[in-house]
Amino acid sequence: MIAAHIHDALAQVRELKMRVLNAQQFTGYSGRVRALGGAIALLAAFLMSANWYPRTTIAHLSGWGLVFLCAVLSNYSALLYWFLFHPESERDIRRLVPTIDALPPLAMGGILTGALILNRQYDMLFGMWMCLYGLANMSCRRTLPKALWPLGIFYVVCGTVCLCAPGITLTNPWPMGIVLGAGELVGGFIFHRNRISHGTVTDLPHSQEGSYE
Repeated sequence: MIAAHIHDALAQVRELKMRVLNAQQFTGYSGRVRALGGAIALLAAFLMSANWYPRTTIAHLSGWGLVFLCAVLSNYSALLYWFLFHPESERDIRRLVPTIDALPPLAMGGILTGALILNRQYDMLFGMWMCLYGLANMSCRRTLPKALWPLGIFYVVCGTVCLCAPGITLTNPWPMGIVLGAGELVGGFIFHRNRISHGTVTDLPHSQEGSYE
């Protein structure tokens, strides 16, 4: 009898611990939208490597700027939709703290981008972007899936290689396209699995399930 009570108490403790962990995990980012960003990066690299695409700095800066704009608009639109309409968010602004944690490295990336462009150090942009984006992925490791930590390391390592290796130029879009494409596809899978594991996809009514992911 006592053993049964102890077993029930341990089960309740495990359930409570799981609820606390679930409450700490942020599921507002859409895996499908992030994966779409990776596909867009690969498509952009393919288009910018075509013979008809200008081999000029301004053309390639414009191309990657458009990729960045698409990524920001799509990801934060999906995040806003989750915040406004998903029951888990409860429209509590505190649920968006993980998105704030990622802002410092991204903001620094914008500052360094401007500095490198002003000093005509265009070939260092890919490496710098990868490194700081990797740090952004690692900045929220307590509230986002732990698998983002090795993904962040992947970006930092690739960025370091691009900064140190000779022959990496802005007008060759494939280093950035391959790294960003592969990384975002993996990141999208991580976010999607995170939503499934916390019931924010499978627990929704069938008619609404796809709209929240």
